[in-house]
Amino acid sequence: MTVSVALPPGEARRARGFTPSLRAVIRWAWRLFRREWRQQLLVLALIIVAVTATVVGSAVATNTPAPANSGFGTAQDAATFAGNDHRLAAEITTLQHRFGQVDIIENKTLKLPGSVDTYELLAQNPNGPYGQPMLSLVSGHYPSAADQVAVTAGVASDFNLTVGKTWNVGGEARQVVGIVENPQDLLDEFALVPPGQVTSPNQVTVLFDAPGVAPSSIGEPCATCGPYGGRGSNVSTPATVAQSNSINPETLSLVVLTIGMLLIALVAVGGFTVLAQRRQRSLGMLASIGATKKNLSLVVRANGLIVGVVGAAIGTFFGLVAWFAYRPSLEQSAHHQIGVFAVPWTVIGAGIVLAIVATYLAATRPARSITKLSVMATLTGRPAPPKQIHRSALPGIVFLVIAFILLGFSGSTGAGNGNKGTPELVLGIVALVPAIILLAPFFLVGLGRFARHTPVAVRIALRDLARYRARSASALAAIALGVMIAVVIATLAQARYSDIWDPAGPNLASNQANIETGGSGPNPSAQQVASWALAAPRVGEALGAQRVAALYLVGNLQNSTGSESTNQPLTVATPQLLRVLGIRNSQIAPDADVVTSLPGFVGAAGLEYAFCEKYVLGRTNSGGPIQTRDCTKNGGLTHPVIQYLAALPTGIHAPDMLLTEHAVNELKITSTVIGSPIGWFADAAKPFTTDQIHSAQALAATAGLTIETKNEEPTSATVVNWATVFGIVMALCILVMSVGLVRSETANDLRTLAATGASSYTRRTLTAATAGALGLLGAVLGTFAAYIGVIGWLRGNSLHGGIAALGNVPVANLLVIILGLPLVAAAAGWLLAGRRPPGIARQPIE
Repeated sequence: MTVSVALPPGEARRARGFTPSLRAVIRWAWRLFRREWRQQLLVLALIIVAVTATVVGSAVATNTPAPANSGFGTAQDAATFAGNDHRLAAEITTLQHRFGQVDIIENKTLKLPGSVDTYELLAQNPNGPYGQPMLSLVSGHYPSAADQVAVTAGVASDFNLTVGKTWNVGGEARQVVGIVENPQDLLDEFALVPPGQVTSPNQVTVLFDAPGVAPSSIGEPCATCGPYGGRGSNVSTPATVAQSNSINPETLSLVVLTIGMLLIALVAVGGFTVLAQRRQRSLGMLASIGATKKNLSLVVRANGLIVGVVGAAIGTFFGLVAWFAYRPSLEQSAHHQIGVFAVPWTVIGAGIVLAIVATYLAATRPARSITKLSVMATLTGRPAPPKQIHRSALPGIVFLVIAFILLGFSGSTGAGNGNKGTPELVLGIVALVPAIILLAPFFLVGLGRFARHTPVAVRIALRDLARYRARSASALAAIALGVMIAVVIATLAQARYSDIWDPAGPNLASNQANIETGGSGPNPSAQQVASWALAAPRVGEALGAQRVAALYLVGNLQNSTGSESTNQPLTVATPQLLRVLGIRNSQIAPDADVVTSLPGFVGAAGLEYAFCEKYVLGRTNSGGPIQTRDCTKNGGLTHPVIQYLAALPTGIHAPDMLLTEHAVNELKITSTVIGSPIGWFADAAKPFTTDQIHSAQALAATAGLTIETKNEEPTSATVVNWATVFGIVMALCILVMSVGLVRSETANDLRTLAATGASSYTRRTLTAATAGALGLLGAVLGTFAAYIGVIGWLRGNSLHGGIAALGNVPVANLLVIILGLPLVAAAAGWLLAGRRPPGIARQPIE
């Protein structure tokens, strides 16, 4: 007998609907998350770390460059004029009539006595309509009278000034009434005076607002106005300045966000696969009481959503805390003030949403897999046997080719051409990621084939990675992605610093100094030169250097094959200079014409030595020597013999290229032809102290000399080494989480091995082999992908030598990554995996 019960229409619709089951399943997923949060800690930690890194990374990327309104204050337009421009008054009047109020800033560049550094004498109204964000009062008050001045902390230190002292600046005695700074550029050193108190300014800047008016349409046409000729050629906006940057902050934020979210998705796939396996019997019980496949899938997907929301919330909190703590340090390194909440909220919001979406989508794959099992299979608790899926490596290769083409196009269009290569750069980096993901399984297949030649415990671990590629491939791809980032940074940094025609890095070592003339003119008297020669050793003694050597410029080493006019100045390897540098004549080959500490010149094609007669004293603003352009009058060498000599200094303003005595004699270059020295080089046993530098500057200023000491530019080794450390640490963090997930999925197998008598050595070997193999494959795959991207970018980039820059490979750092990462991973896995499992293989029903 069948009994039928009729339900009211509303209740019947709710019973047939999905809403009650949806609420029940999500509630159950939430309870499981609360009960099993320790089991999900690795996945949760990954999401927290990735979101935290995204928040901090995007904030640093957007705030490291100078703000968009740097130099503009609150104005939208700025017109710059030379101080002696005869159109100045008329142009300012025209701007006032056309656009209303303006803010006028006058500055004059003055030289710091005894130093190559300069500072500005600035006339600006602190309460001006536009320039207020460019001034900040540290102590005292702003100058309000003609005999008052406020200075920055750097100027106060250089001149030993305090508030209340009288200082002679610009030819007038003024009382120091305050300490000021430019919040938008903390490196800006200046002395502030009231408006109109700078006579003969070098430059006048006029700030104004011209909404909706193109800069090219502002200003009167002028065909005979020198560098300011043409309509509007001296008007700029924050947008036009931003376009001159090769990579803008938004691009950096997009790259950081893209990489962070891809890392989350890659490792989360493996994590949710393990969690689904742990809950297999629980899901089987749920299916046995009537749950549909959609309900079972919803459990796993709801878990992914919950983990994503919780991880994103905690990660955002930790990211903001880390940002608040790091912001003061970033202000010092970025050299401008940064607001507490000056973070890219749009990028962070997108990162939070994408983190939740990434975890949800990462959970859909194991959710689909769990629904394909029968109820009996889920109740047994045994994982489904892996399916043999034969896939082609062609899609991964295709993505590599796409990335290669896009990065090459971005290099050719973006190099020195604004932001035109930005979309191609971002898309090229993004294309490398699916290439790594699609190629990772094939690396694991090769690893499985190699396993047959290894001991039993290692063979089990390697074959396990190859069999369960669904979760080990995602872990491998995440590790390779972290390695790729480090290798790209290290390789491009090495290429940049190895550009022999455009050197970068510190100018000198911390114990070296250039003692130069004060730019007193091209034809100093013999008496003046003799006076400098007597004063230079005393300046060197003030620095702590017992000996100094004169520097004589004798020509250029030129690149005859390049399309651009490139050259490197050479100095004479006098016996006095060699003694100061600690170099013996026996270290120089008898037939060498040039010795250098720049290995890129050795064996380079198309090099010529050209002698230049009558070099004049002094240096240009960029640091290069002032010279005549007649460099062929007395001949030269078509194929000079160049010797690498590591004992020479390596700073870009140090005597790192010397013309040998052999070449001087061969070319018959006499001291009369060489002329006067361009300066003197001092080398001390210890780094210079601040007091020594100040004493030497005072002494040099008295003698009409200047000194140049080490700047704050990092060395190539610093950048490359930190990139290597970053890559290894990131890869190890991902590796720890990945290996923890991989070994936890095989916990039942470990219990079975322990029950059959497997020793601690076997258990340690399993984990060590898993970690070491993932580390090795990740390092190889990440390095391979990085070099594809770097070669593609340099292929279309003529800057810094183009593709030839890859000849300077940071071999030691790459070996540390490729060999050191798997060794450290294996050692850590061995040390942390010796604990005996609690019992024989079993899985409780939740």
